[in-house]
Amino acid sequence: MKASVDWDRCRGHGVCTTICPEVFVLSPDGYAEVPEPAVPAELEAAARNAADACPERAIDLS
Repeated sequence: MKASVDWDRCRGHGVCTTICPEVFVLSPDGYAEVPEPAVPAELEAAARNAADACPERAIDLS
């Protein structure tokens, strides 16, 4: 699975970084980003939870 964040939709709520900080981090300007797009198998459930909790639906998992 790969994760990405649509910066046009992200508003910097940080919900994803709270739920899954191993995959999502806040950039210096306060928006979510994914330093390593490939999500390890053991973090896939947490990444899905983060995507589901994103109020802006800015996270794509494929």
